[in-house]
Amino acid sequence: MYNKVEICGINTSKLPVLKESEKTELLRRARNGDRQARQEMINGNLRLVLSVVQKFANRGENLDDLFQVGCIGLIKAIDHFDPNQNVRFSTYGVPMIIGEIRRHLRDNNAVRVSRSLRDLAYKAMQAKEAIINRTSQEPTVEEIAAEMGVKKEDVVLALEAIVEPLSLYEPVYSDGGDTIFVMDQVGDKNGESDWLDEISIREAIRNLGEREKKILTLRFFVGKTQMEVAKEIGISQAQVSRLEKGALDWIKQHI
Repeated sequence: MYNKVEICGINTSKLPVLKESEKTELLRRARNGDRQARQEMINGNLRLVLSVVQKFANRGENLDDLFQVGCIGLIKAIDHFDPNQNVRFSTYGVPMIIGEIRRHLRDNNAVRVSRSLRDLAYKAMQAKEAIINRTSQEPTVEEIAAEMGVKKEDVVLALEAIVEPLSLYEPVYSDGGDTIFVMDQVGDKNGESDWLDEISIREAIRNLGEREKKILTLRFFVGKTQMEVAKEIGISQAQVSRLEKGALDWIKQHI
């Protein structure tokens, strides 16, 4: 399907497809300073960039931006690839494109991470790709650390530092319209209970049904998650979410 989309103003269904022999010839000419051959090689591999970009489609990033960043990775791959090596260009180009996109995502992360930690994480990803290419297996953290010659704890810390933060409003489950968000999974003994105390929640819930009272008490005074409440009461988490929302809405309207 990706060969029928419009991205960055380019109709990808009309992008050229090069044979391996054509790529090799263009790369040799480009290596000798032929700028026209270099441009033809770039145009002939835009589909490769697009196929890589699809791997990042569910991250909420602008695909046009990622496509342009991926093209930078493609150009770097073309400029540094040695056509005399017995390796397909895509084998070399794909990791270069992925690395450029990951670097872009890392540097534009909403949470600021130190340069040294980002660099360590980037080297860890490179080491991981090298191990996968060599063994065709997903490496463990210990193997990545050994490949880099650093401590396992440093690798874990670096990789966790560049993980994108998850929104509390990220949906994690939906059952017939009763969407459960990340914030519904988190027990909070301070923030919500303080707010509920401030509005005299104990007085406001007197007119609620017994089940709603118990849900609010367990959620905001005991600090249990919706999953824990559902298990204790004997109903589904989706029902807990719906009853809790209805009870809070009622309280807000009557305070």
